[in-house]
Amino acid sequence: MSIFLKVRTGSQAESDVADSSRAESNAPHDSLPRMRRGPFRPDVWVNARQRNALRLRTFYYRGLDVALTALLTLGWLTYPSAISSIGQLTVAQVAPYAVGWLCAMWFIISANLYKFSASTGVWRHVVATALVSAIGLLVGLVVQALVSTSALIPYLQWAGFTVLAITILHLIWASVAARGRKNGALTPNVVLVGATQYAELLITQALERRDINILGIFDDRSDRSPEAICGVPVLGRASDLLAHRLTPYLDCIALTLSPDAVERVGQLERQLSILPNRIAVLLQSDAPDAVEITRALDKLAYTPVHLLNSPDNDDRRAFYKRLQDLVLGSLALCALMPALLLIGAWVRLDSRGPALFRQSRHGFNHEEIVVWKFRTMHHHRADIAGTQQVTADDDRVTRAGRFLRATSLDELPQLLNVVLGHMSLVGPRPHAIGMKTGHVVSADIVAEYAHRHRIKPGMTGWAAIKGSRGPMHNASDVRRRVQLDIDYIERQSFWFDIWIMLRTLPVLLGDKVAMR
Repeated sequence: MSIFLKVRTGSQAESDVADSSRAESNAPHDSLPRMRRGPFRPDVWVNARQRNALRLRTFYYRGLDVALTALLTLGWLTYPSAISSIGQLTVAQVAPYAVGWLCAMWFIISANLYKFSASTGVWRHVVATALVSAIGLLVGLVVQALVSTSALIPYLQWAGFTVLAITILHLIWASVAARGRKNGALTPNVVLVGATQYAELLITQALERRDINILGIFDDRSDRSPEAICGVPVLGRASDLLAHRLTPYLDCIALTLSPDAVERVGQLERQLSILPNRIAVLLQSDAPDAVEITRALDKLAYTPVHLLNSPDNDDRRAFYKRLQDLVLGSLALCALMPALLLIGAWVRLDSRGPALFRQSRHGFNHEEIVVWKFRTMHHHRADIAGTQQVTADDDRVTRAGRFLRATSLDELPQLLNVVLGHMSLVGPRPHAIGMKTGHVVSADIVAEYAHRHRIKPGMTGWAAIKGSRGPMHNASDVRRRVQLDIDYIERQSFWFDIWIMLRTLPVLLGDKVAMR
């Protein structure tokens, strides 16, 4: 953690980024990267956080499938009586339907039919889902035949309606996923490093496939590199990626250098590893054949909407974390609304200016987000850029602000950021963009600083309850904060987050020393 790296605050390549109208995209006005038109330009600009949220919809799809087919089954079993009469049914009456329903749901999940792969068309997916669910329902039919042959007709009627319901639902889900890929919302965004013959080969094949958005190329040989390859623009040097506005939109940075350039490839990997984006070395031979190129592109394009049954599934963890944020964040926002209104009124009465203060900070994958807080400084002296951190007896802080900072109540409006999906309840604290430690930008002190952005920022976190909170006054403070944040990212789980939340209030109330 003692590695120092000078990160460029401005990108030379941004001078090449022009000519695009904001009306061409439905991306937020403050997050649209303006770049030259290229053959892989997506119709819809969606950053990595938003694309992950779209991919995690699969969990909701599965939940709706389970809930709606369960209601259909309950309604069928109790018709024409009320559903409350379910308790009057015998085991022999319920067992075939329960077995058939469970098998149908389990077979759909086991067949990875919630993956919605780009290689599978909508109708192929729908037909496969109908067949797999029908096979699962046949297991229940066997049980029904063993229990009572006189009830086979009602079971077959229910099975037909169930297959129809599942088919209609998956027609909707698969159509939504296909549309997301067609307009670029679910298609992976990639940049290539190396304006080489290998890049040209990959781009040529990718143009035929149309399942990857190659947004641009970066190359250190600026004096020799072309302006574009097959219509894909060369946007600058590899070092320009460290501060480029495209970074929040990238799923992968692909190195397209000669496999023999081992030293250069290693150097680039080390240089770019400080970014939160995935880095891939695509080609392994100097003369790649069609099969190797196809495999390389598959490596980039293989972005199923989601795999539900993977033994170690990051998407599943992300879904549970988002569900945790939505449920607990919404409940906390509703329960604390009277307190929020009272604090807002107090801030307004204590000093002139708005009750809320907003500041641009880095979120997931370097995305620029707006974070809300109660205003704790005099309005005319507020530090929007966050370049001057708070010190003891700082005369910029209001009387109300001192209490709010001491109790961390000024952070409560960030519950709205949590519900909207920009932040999480638990995660690395979001720092102001360009925040300085002393006279040095904090992000320039530690090479791994950007690794904090591999997960959503949080209202509280592992670093906060371990004593690393508030201003960072020297390089040692920055290193410790970054190390604790990376430790959290590696350990993150549902129950770890719950434990951190339970520890937060006692730790904050018991801390009379730390400035916040």
